[in-house]
Amino acid sequence: MAGSTHSVTNQPPPLVDYDVFTADRALGDAVTRHLTPDLLDEVRGELSALGRASGSAQVQEWGVQANENPPRLRTHDRHGHRIDEVEFHPAWHRLLGKGVAAGLTAAWVRPGGHVRRAAAFLVWTQVEAGNGCPLSMTHAAVPALRTDPDLAAEWEPRLTSMVYDRELRPARLKAGALFGMGMTEKQGGSDVRANTTAARPLDEDGTYALTGHKWFCSAPMSDGFLVLAQAPEGLTCFLVPRVLDDGSRNVFLIQRLKDKLGNRSNASSEVEFDGTWARRVGDEGRGVRTIIDMVAATRLDCVLGSAGLMRQAVAQAVHHCTYREAFGGKLVDKPLMRNVLADLALESEAATTLALRLAAAYDDGSEQERALLRIAVPTAKYWVTKRCAPVAVEAAECLGGNGYVEESGLPRVVRESPLNSIWEGAGNVQALDVLRALQREPQALNAYLQEVGRARGADHRLDGAIKGLLTELADLDGIEARARRLTERLALVLQGSLLVRFAPPEVADAFCASRLGGDAGAAFGTLPHTLAHASIVERARPES
Repeated sequence: MAGSTHSVTNQPPPLVDYDVFTADRALGDAVTRHLTPDLLDEVRGELSALGRASGSAQVQEWGVQANENPPRLRTHDRHGHRIDEVEFHPAWHRLLGKGVAAGLTAAWVRPGGHVRRAAAFLVWTQVEAGNGCPLSMTHAAVPALRTDPDLAAEWEPRLTSMVYDRELRPARLKAGALFGMGMTEKQGGSDVRANTTAARPLDEDGTYALTGHKWFCSAPMSDGFLVLAQAPEGLTCFLVPRVLDDGSRNVFLIQRLKDKLGNRSNASSEVEFDGTWARRVGDEGRGVRTIIDMVAATRLDCVLGSAGLMRQAVAQAVHHCTYREAFGGKLVDKPLMRNVLADLALESEAATTLALRLAAAYDDGSEQERALLRIAVPTAKYWVTKRCAPVAVEAAECLGGNGYVEESGLPRVVRESPLNSIWEGAGNVQALDVLRALQREPQALNAYLQEVGRARGADHRLDGAIKGLLTELADLDGIEARARRLTERLALVLQGSLLVRFAPPEVADAFCASRLGGDAGAAFGTLPHTLAHASIVERARPES
């Protein structure tokens, strides 16, 4: 019998068996704010059910299992036939099935669909972010397919279905389908106009044979893919089904799976097309125009994913410090630690509030809201995703050495944290897209200024920041080199305006003082000592 040298004390209980949704006050407030009263009870019940599942020991274990057992590529069967299949751990299928059943691909056909989906996506990300990729691609494919009414009529009911069918068979035989995407190539990366994959027209109108290589193809076991290729009239968007209507496999040669820093439960692949059958989506030569709404939707999901990761990191840090004692008291009561936690909580709440505001703009659908999205989506994608990594690292530090150990869950969050900043156009791509909106679409800037103007007069630091932003916008000298600085200011002013209007006064005051008034240092935990740190931390505490 092994001896015992001591009893284990001063360790926090696991953050488990709680409702991830209802414990997130900022998220709950945003859902209430952006949904009509007749939907609230239904949606709150739906999100609370998902929140309880997300916080359960069983579902959290699925996330661990999916991450620890990454997908495996099988190019051939045992007889030597080419099959190009990816095998996933059963936990992956459980997670993906639950995500589909929770409506994470159904926003376009449900009332208040984008807000309720955004909240659910943010909650579900906190279990395991990897399965967000096929959910996001499937959701985002819908507006691209709507450029072709016949394709939309055929595919949209499958993509917005809440049934997960993992089998590779003709889509016409399935109750639900998933989509992936293949845009980037070795030589071009984000510059998709440099693509060399060729599309040769076939005899049947609208059908083509594709030949080429895709450097990144997401979710390779999906039922269909949106792909860019060079047709006779220029870069064009195509739908590539994984299985053809007669039951035969389309030519979809998976060369390898990417060995990634994080997001390891998700399969990201390189694929070859060699006479691969495809249907055109939209007009020839209009590929970028066809997929632009898809890109915007996936970028918003990057914002939501980062907001979810930040929320989980902050929840873990606050939970740990609530129970852990050091130097004669609870860590959460120590002024310096409380400053750190409050600063992290501000970043998380600002990200959540902005992300849900953008989702509400999708539900509204008015010309004014569409113009706001044109500038606000790349702005949020740039800033929120960049804040994720420092938040995750600082939160891990709040746990001390425990936060550096895999069992805490924080290392997985840290590895995942840079992903959304890189995918769907990295920082420079977003900043340059903001410049294009400012220079070519004056209605976008007008919509942005009207939005932040709703908070004018409520906080002198916000008013000063708006004035300074207008000065920057009036100066076009060296505008490209200043694109990151300008985009950051656009994001902070927008976040500040939303918090001033909707957050508790102590949260808005602290954000404006530190992010807009310049009264903070470069690291987290440098808020002015006069702010209501304790109230901000209590609002972020995950126990419901």
